[in-house]
Amino acid sequence: MKRIILTGGGTAGHVTPNIALLPRLKELQYDIHYIGSYNGIEKELISQFGIPYHGISTGKLRRYFSVQNFTDPFRVIKGMGEARKLIKILEPDVIFSKGGFVSVPVVLAGKGQHVPVIIHESDMTPGLANKISIPSATKVCCNFPETLSSLPAGKAVLTGSPIRQELLSGDKYRAREFLHFTSDKPVILVVGGSLGAVAVNNAIRAILPELLKNFQVIHLCGRGKLDPSLNGTEGYAQFEYIKEELRDLFALTDIVISRAGANAICELLALHKPNLLIPLSANASRGDQILNARSFERQGFSMVLEEEELTNETLLSAVHDLYDNREKYINAMKHSSQQDSIDTIIDLIESVTA
Repeated sequence: MKRIILTGGGTAGHVTPNIALLPRLKELQYDIHYIGSYNGIEKELISQFGIPYHGISTGKLRRYFSVQNFTDPFRVIKGMGEARKLIKILEPDVIFSKGGFVSVPVVLAGKGQHVPVIIHESDMTPGLANKISIPSATKVCCNFPETLSSLPAGKAVLTGSPIRQELLSGDKYRAREFLHFTSDKPVILVVGGSLGAVAVNNAIRAILPELLKNFQVIHLCGRGKLDPSLNGTEGYAQFEYIKEELRDLFALTDIVISRAGANAICELLALHKPNLLIPLSANASRGDQILNARSFERQGFSMVLEEEELTNETLLSAVHDLYDNREKYINAMKHSSQQDSIDTIIDLIESVTA
């Protein structure tokens, strides 16, 4: 039986693609282990799958001043030792890393023990953790055609992102009953990200009366960001977070308004959902969401409205334009070459363990 170590954490986006690979890995009878931080979000997400979980010390490598910059390097060094010890004990055939700073000690320790390492980079340009890890990788998977030129020749593979297959099996009738929606108006799903997006939430609520004249709206607004004054509004349903019912909500949805996190937009691609992307501003990030969104726009998968351009008028106009031209976006997504990411990644894993 082959053994694989999965790693990645810090945010849900560094964990959910690993989760998407689990059914195929189990089908192929891999012995699966997960290395993450002691108490990060990855521990919570992975615990439900009955996979052995191993915690290590981790620290963040920041590009800006922080008092923690003086202590985190020692945590990283400790994590390196713990990862090296685990890899010696587990003797994996391969390591698959989804990124985040917890993955760096695992990847470097794997290289030191001569274990093949496959890295997945979600964004258009590699983040700092993956930049450190890429020289130690055997192969590097990516989501965007533009990323290939910035990765080492011979390592880069355009795969797309592994998508949880249960998202493809939703029931729109079950969703309609759950939401108490009618069948006479199309449905917009608004997704602000796992923590919500204040700018997107405010913009949607500002035009909600106009939207509800023609649409019904599902609003995933993030923890602590519900607006109680809107409870009971006909044709509008708001949730902090949704889990089991998400696949049904997607099945009912006609168009999506979303931030432009790589995993989120790859799910929209796999589901063929016409979408309006409002990427996180470069003032609040390293600009990766803007690059992600513009790539999807160039490929014909998405409309893009940057946060600085966001007004009641521009948002309402974009929503109507997207809905009126939705078939154009659906057709572009159906012809994407990034539809079989799980099979492509599993084939890579099999090739390096052969």
